[in-house]
Amino acid sequence: MITEETVQVRLANESDALLLARLRYEFRSSFHKVIEDEAVFIERCRAWMQVRLRADTQWKCWIAECGQTPVGNVWAQFVEKIPNPIAEPEQYVYVTNFYVRAEHRGKGIGSNLLSAVLAWGRSQNVRTVILWPSDRSRDFYSRHGFSITNDIMQLKLGSDQ
Repeated sequence: MITEETVQVRLANESDALLLARLRYEFRSSFHKVIEDEAVFIERCRAWMQVRLRADTQWKCWIAECGQTPVGNVWAQFVEKIPNPIAEPEQYVYVTNFYVRAEHRGKGIGSNLLSAVLAWGRSQNVRTVILWPSDRSRDFYSRHGFSITNDIMQLKLGSDQ
C-alpha cells in the first residue's frame, strides 16, 4: 500500500523527459478529447520537456515516486517581470501540469509535490505563486492558502476565437 511515507519527491532532470511526457498524455487525455496520435504527442512533448529540464532554464519539475513507479508530478516556471519602483512583485512562480494518478490521490502526495514547489519559490525569493486551477483542484489549493482573484484578462489571437 502506498502511503505518504513511501513516496519520495525529487527534482526531475533531462533523462525523465520520456516518463514525464507519458504522464502528461495520461493526465490531459483523461478529461479532454485527444486530437493527436499518442506516440506523436509523446515524442513532441518529450523533446519539449527535455530542453526545459536542463539546469539552466526557468522551468523545474518534481516527480513523486513510489519505488521506481511515478505516481505524480508538478511543473513550475520562474517568471520575471521588468523591474518596478513600486511595491509589486517582480517575479512569480507559475505552477502547471500538476498531476497525481487517480489511485494515489488523498494520500498527501499532492501536498508533498506542492511543498517542493513552494520551497523552491521561497529559495528564489518569490513572494507570489500563480496558477489556473481546474474545478476539481480549487479546494486543494484553497486548503494550501491560495486565494481566487479575478484580475486576469486574456485575448485569444487567431481565427479560432
